Amino acid sequence: MQLTKDEEKSLSGEFGETMASAYRILLSIGAATDAEKLVPIKWAHISGVNYNTIGDAGVEFLEEFSQNTKTAVKTTINPMGFDRGKVAATNVSQSFIEQQMKIVKSFESIGASPSFTCIPYEIFDIPPKGTVVSFAESNAAIYSNSVLGLFTNKESSLSALASSITGKAPYSGLRIEEIRHPKVTIKSNIKLQTELDYGLLGYFAGNQIKDDCVALDGISENADMIKTKSLSAAMGTSGTCGMFARKEYGLRQDVVSFDQGEMNKIRDELNTSESGDIIVLGSPQLGISELKFLTDQIRYKKFSKRCLIFCARKTYWQAEQIGLTGKIERAGSEFMCDSCACLTPLVSKADVDSVITNSVKGAYYLGHSNRVGVALKDLKTIIKEYSN
Repeated sequence: MQLTKDEEKSLSGEFGETMASAYRILLSIGAATDAEKLVPIKWAHISGVNYNTIGDAGVEFLEEFSQNTKTAVKTTINPMGFDRGKVAATNVSQSFIEQQMKIVKSFESIGASPSFTCIPYEIFDIPPKGTVVSFAESNAAIYSNSVLGLFTNKESSLSALASSITGKAPYSGLRIEEIRHPKVTIKSNIKLQTELDYGLLGYFAGNQIKDDCVALDGISENADMIKTKSLSAAMGTSGTCGMFARKEYGLRQDVVSFDQGEMNKIRDELNTSESGDIIVLGSPQLGISELKFLTDQIRYKKFSKRCLIFCARKTYWQAEQIGLTGKIERAGSEFMCDSCACLTPLVSKADVDSVITNSVKGAYYLGHSNRVGVALKDLKTIIKEYSN
């Protein structure tokens, strides 16, 4: 890889061992992805914030890495494991809380924004199209590439952390314009209607496509954020593909069909229960669009089961200002801020046998990691069946 003089100095340790370590990480990734150079980024979003995802070894690494260093660019972070304002009302262990707060302290010490969100594209101002960023959260990377026109690869927590310190990232993959032109089209033979339909298509695309980008024929040009967000999250869950295009790029592409049989197969894989003990919404976290939709649908009704809603604290404050939170809470919902439905100790096999969710990503992780049964239904159906 071609390095500038400053990059060579940083790599040699002239600006400290942490900076040198960060450059070694980026150069290793660059070598593996045939990058010819490093390029500046404007924004880094880091995953690996929840203690359940990184464990004790991750805590120790972050505590050491965060000493005597600061972020070079705007840096935001993924959700942690619980809502700090509601610890007394939950069954989160003291040891989990202590380790989680060490992680929070490490990120705050380097100057990362305590955003605790997996949907930074809904929380923060979006830079112009073509801006190079480094996003580790898979749904954020895919959504930002596909819908917002930002340039990022699906980064790991480690590579995004290194980019936040250096302000650089390897020039490879979806940071190169030519790579963003798909070679394969998935043609949907089903009329996609709900956010769950889009999620099932996304899961299929992630499973099938090994390229960086795929064209999707059959999704609406007017598909809203709720649907494209669901698609992005599911696609990031099941595979490595980091971008979808809403149109075909030529007639020479390979075409893969997505039909009712494929959709049913995925639904059967993820849907392991007819119903559930609680409703879990927010994987990715719910944004204002979903909260408005939920408010409209639940009007004058109450949930018949406990309903947990995971969202960013900034989203909660915004929803509170426009009168959404009170209506949703009066319908029997509980908000959990700063955390996400995935890998949270707030949903435990010790407390529930199964859950109800509209999220394909949530269904995968709640089933595989939390070990609970999952009833997978779209949001409108959930409200219809579990409210009165």
